[in-house]
Amino acid sequence: MKIMRKALIALTALAMTVGACQQNGKTEEGKNDSTGASKVDRIQVPVPVFSEDSAYAYTAKQVSFGPRIPNTPAQEKCAAWLIASLKQWADTVYVQRTTVTGPKGEKLPCINIVGSFNPAAKQRVLLLAHWDTRPIADEDAFDKTKKLDGADDGGSGVAVLLEAARNFKTQRPDAGVDILLVDVEDFGDPSNENSFCLGTQYWAKNPHVPGYKANYGILLDMVGGRGSQFYMEKASQQYAPGPMRMFWDVANQIGYSDIFRYEDYGSYITDDHIPVNTIANIPTFDVLAWQASGQFPSHWHTTNDNMSVIDKRTLKAVGQTILQVIYTQPFSY
Repeated sequence: MKIMRKALIALTALAMTVGACQQNGKTEEGKNDSTGASKVDRIQVPVPVFSEDSAYAYTAKQVSFGPRIPNTPAQEKCAAWLIASLKQWADTVYVQRTTVTGPKGEKLPCINIVGSFNPAAKQRVLLLAHWDTRPIADEDAFDKTKKLDGADDGGSGVAVLLEAARNFKTQRPDAGVDILLVDVEDFGDPSNENSFCLGTQYWAKNPHVPGYKANYGILLDMVGGRGSQFYMEKASQQYAPGPMRMFWDVANQIGYSDIFRYEDYGSYITDDHIPVNTIANIPTFDVLAWQASGQFPSHWHTTNDNMSVIDKRTLKAVGQTILQVIYTQPFSY
């Protein structure tokens, strides 16, 4: 991922596809949304309280399996736990097992996991995060061959979505929600952007339900680091400007203006939202830690990406915003 993999995307390349993607997500008053259903107004319901303690524990649980690298026992063990967890809460769970090809021709087992809530609902929100870890800490200052825990990069986004899923089971939202946990995101070669996000590329071409569509998607990546701030990533602003602005506005309204920022410090970043936008044609934005200096957090792709960087308030800010949006105004953008 990220600085090298999540590198700046050429504006001209994005411009070729962005217009159609934005049209798919249009939900103005009196218009239809991307599923053909009428827009849902804001809903007056009590919003569950997101438990940052649970999200922290879910992050630690993933780390306890060891680095979740394809072709390792940790991959299978963590996948089994994720599947079992979602089966407790979701109405339906889908598991995609396939083989993808790595940047050097490696055959890599890939396990994508989907938990669906309110599967009959026409209006849907897709929530996604990757659960694998990068095989080496290639940004580490001391030993670039070591493995890393991936507590923030992978673990935190999944943890937030698991806690959201637990709440969806306890208090069913009116909207349809699909939680997609994708594999083999971070195995790529920085010199080849297309060698990353392999699990998402596969899902976008082979969705868990044939013809699957959602009104929009929210990608979580590196959402648990201490001191993290989130700026509006440029590709997200082009593909899903309405949903993204709504999400930032809600985060600010409920007390997280120090974390969800409006300053123009974002960059074009290659992440899992790109294949969802360009292949699946679902307008999707990225919630991703970024620094005003134009860099990823210092623990990115280093051995410092462990539980010591995970901050409960950051997890809370992201998770509570998701619940607020899903329960009260999922399509009010």
